[in-house]
Amino acid sequence: MRIAALIQVVLLTFIALILLTRAGVVLNEYSAISKPAIWGVVVFSLVGAILNTITPSKKERMLWAPVAIVLLICATYVAVN
Repeated sequence: MRIAALIQVVLLTFIALILLTRAGVVLNEYSAISKPAIWGVVVFSLVGAILNTITPSKKERMLWAPVAIVLLICATYVAVN
């Protein structure tokens, strides 16, 4: 489980960098790369929102489904603008 948590930390950090780069907050020299990458973040967020919504765990649905949906909305907003 520690390896999975480490992979998740790396993946979420990479997603945050893509979002912040596309929003023009950091790493402006990578703006061109962030254009297609942000759509990968949107797809990832969509899958996460769907899976957290259909999970059999009520606690997970109540806590993580809204978080995943907000991430999806924010990623889509950044991707479109």
